[in-house]
Amino acid sequence: MQLGLTITSVSLEAAEALIDAAVARSNENGKKMVIAVVDAAGNLKAFRRMDGSPSLSVDIAINKAWTAASYGYPTHGWNAFLAGDEGVRQIAHTPRLVTFGGGYPIMIDGELAGGIGISGGHYTEDQDVAEAALKSLGLPC
Repeated sequence: MQLGLTITSVSLEAAEALIDAAVARSNENGKKMVIAVVDAAGNLKAFRRMDGSPSLSVDIAINKAWTAASYGYPTHGWNAFLAGDEGVRQIAHTPRLVTFGGGYPIMIDGELAGGIGISGGHYTEDQDVAEAALKSLGLPC
């Protein structure tokens, strides 16, 4: 009898490659960003704070990655999901939940493997950097 599950999780090598790609895109855009990658359980796997990035962005990037990994849903989709449903909107009071762009789940072969969170610019710039990082490894956004 086999007990337990096999959980897909982002490797350290992939997490570091995502961070390197995010830094490259941030440099192209002339922005200083904070990049966080968490594993499937939402634990921090890899992290980088670019010189000159806002200190407030540290927790925001980590929480964006955590939100994306915890729910398997990009952070920019939360406002539409919560709109008009008072019962569901109560989830917005969950500590660490981020409901604006810059956090994406990391999906590997259709399974949730972690999350990436970017902070330091407007949320649309954060999204652009996260999408570029995911695309650099051939992962869906």
